Amino acid sequence: MKLRMLALAAVSALAVSAAHAEETITLYTSQAPEQAQQTVDAFEAANPDIKVNWTRNGTSALMNVMRAEIQAGQIQPDVLLVADPINLGTLKADGHLMAYPDAPVEGYDKAAYDKDMTFFGTKAITTGIAYNTEIAEPVDSWNDLLVEDNRGQIAVPSPLYSGAALNHLHALINDPSIGWDFYEGLNDLDIVPEGGNGPATKAVASGMAKYAIIVDANALRAKADGSPIDYIAPKDGVSFIGEPVAIMKTTEHEEAAKKFVDFLLSKEGQELVSEQGNLPLLPGVAAPEGYPELSSMKLLGYDVDEAVKNNEQVREQFAEIFGL
Repeated sequence: MKLRMLALAAVSALAVSAAHAEETITLYTSQAPEQAQQTVDAFEAANPDIKVNWTRNGTSALMNVMRAEIQAGQIQPDVLLVADPINLGTLKADGHLMAYPDAPVEGYDKAAYDKDMTFFGTKAITTGIAYNTEIAEPVDSWNDLLVEDNRGQIAVPSPLYSGAALNHLHALINDPSIGWDFYEGLNDLDIVPEGGNGPATKAVASGMAKYAIIVDANALRAKADGSPIDYIAPKDGVSFIGEPVAIMKTTEHEEAAKKFVDFLLSKEGQELVSEQGNLPLLPGVAAPEGYPELSSMKLLGYDVDEAVKNNEQVREQFAEIFGL
């Protein structure tokens, strides 16, 4: 009888231990390493029963890994947190993302998440107009840049190289008041898009260019460091990368993966976004110091599903306009 009681106690102890066992999810992210660690630490603190193993690389590199894993039938991540929606739109089109219709998106701009609820923006990295305050005047709209005085004086990252610039291209051509005419106007002014946001930021901060079409953080960090540069959110709208999060359909940890999405969209998760120096998407959460409030800007969204279908054609048309 005593042995039986000991055996039952052991089984009970194992059951209690199993109930409190740590569950592990795998995250692939393009966040900067220090931000990725902060994000994971904050999530684990809020969800002590879930551990996150994470791998960080650039979005293009991660997508190459994903393609290889898909082909081999050995998909590793439960959750993706990457820079732009077009790559996630491609995975969605191929049936690799899980829909999460109950995701907590109340209050969020509909442009911030997929209409079919398979991926969700977690922040707003906007692309607007930076100008050198010593040699240029602020402008109100995108088309205000297209004047003779700006010939050869606008630094523009190339969407053939930069994911943010590609996202920006899709957003602008989707707006009939801007459209392809804007890019043809840049070409008429002898503007040659090249490289990414870094070189364009240096060009406008140094005075080599009067204006630059760059992401907010680059311009505002340069300003904070003392460069004669400021950032404009044109009244006709800014494109934005939402650094979306998505759950892979192959996950074996669905509830834990949903909790990760929930955390990123929560007030606590959005406050972390602001602390990390990016614009939170949840209304009521303050922007980082020196940033315009998201409520003061018009967000230019676009149909990601259509962008995925037309992406190669769009890239080809862009290259044709600029002779690239």
